[in-house]
Amino acid sequence: MLEPILAYLHIAAILALFVFLTSQAALCRTEWMSVAVVRRLTRVDLLYLVAAIAVLVTGALRVWLGAKGAGWYLGNWLLHLKFTGYVVIALLSIGPTLAYRRWLKAANATGALPGEGEVRKIRKLVMIEAHLGALIPLAATFMARGWGG
Repeated sequence: MLEPILAYLHIAAILALFVFLTSQAALCRTEWMSVAVVRRLTRVDLLYLVAAIAVLVTGALRVWLGAKGAGWYLGNWLLHLKFTGYVVIALLSIGPTLAYRRWLKAANATGALPGEGEVRKIRKLVMIEAHLGALIPLAATFMARGWGG
C-alpha cells in the first residue's frame, strides 16, 4: 500500500510544480504587467518553491521507503540524471525569483513596473525551466521499466 501512495504523492507534487511554473509563464508578459500581476507572480513563485520542495521530499521518500529500495535507486544513473535536471532547473529559477522580488519592491515603493526587456528575459528563463522539466519524466519512464540500474 505504501508504494502506490508514495508514487501518487510524488506525481501530485510534480503536477503542482508544473501548474505554478506554467502560471508564471502565463503571467510574465509585458502586455499584462501591472502591480497586481507582480504581486501574483511573487505569490505563485512561492507556491512553486513549496511544490519543488514537495517533489524533492516525496522523491526522497520513494527512494528510501519505496519497494525497489535505496540501493536500486542510488545505483541507477537515470536517477542521477533526473536529480541533475532538478538541480539545473532549481538554479535557473533563482533569476526569476530575485526579479519578482525586485519588481515587487519597486512596485510597492513607487508603482514602477519592470521594463519590456527584463520581463522577456525572465519569461524566457521560466520557459527554459518548463521545457527542461518536461524531459525529466522521460528518464522516470525508463526507470519505471527497470532501465539504468
